[in-house]
Amino acid sequence: MQNDCYPFVNLSLPYDYDALKPFIDEKTMYLHHNKHLQTYINNLNSVLQNNCFLQNMSLNQILRSSSILPNSQRTEIMNNAGGVFNHRFFFNMMTPSSGKMPFENLEKAISNCFKNFEQFEEKFRAAAMSVFGSGYAWLVIDKGRLRIITTANQNTPLQLGVCPLLCIDVWEHAYYLKHYNVRVDYINDWFNVIDWNKAEKIFCKYKNIKARA
Repeated sequence: MQNDCYPFVNLSLPYDYDALKPFIDEKTMYLHHNKHLQTYINNLNSVLQNNCFLQNMSLNQILRSSSILPNSQRTEIMNNAGGVFNHRFFFNMMTPSSGKMPFENLEKAISNCFKNFEQFEEKFRAAAMSVFGSGYAWLVIDKGRLRIITTANQNTPLQLGVCPLLCIDVWEHAYYLKHYNVRVDYINDWFNVIDWNKAEKIFCKYKNIKARA
């Protein structure tokens, strides 16, 4: 099911709430998806209800069109649209059957940009740890090259004109029930549930090359 335009609904996860155990616990997944994401969806629908000209725009289009948003509601719309986009992307790029390593085309690109996977992992972990307060760390394609970036709060890579491949949510609600304030343990666990298959497909589509079936 696709749900790209108003009214937005909370789509089911592509796995059960307990499927990412032991790396991410069931209660965290339930609260994160069913409460936190649902709140962003409710808030976004509420503000779009009175902005008919935005209702036929996709979520991506809204996030790329901040200049046309009503001045008085721009921040509210961008925060909540970003919250929906970021959470959906984060949840969809995890899997209980992770191969733990990138696939061939993305693996080659990672090696070209970061020398090897271990150095990529080290740089990504450092970026995720560097986020002050709440936000995300991302692997993106920027002008054809891989980059690791961070975004604060619910800002998105779309606002920067880059293509996201992976992200980790480092808001405390994403890990506090299991890891308390020890963010690095959560980041280490997240590396075990990355959906490298989906990341490979996004990368290949961007590069216009054939992904492995």
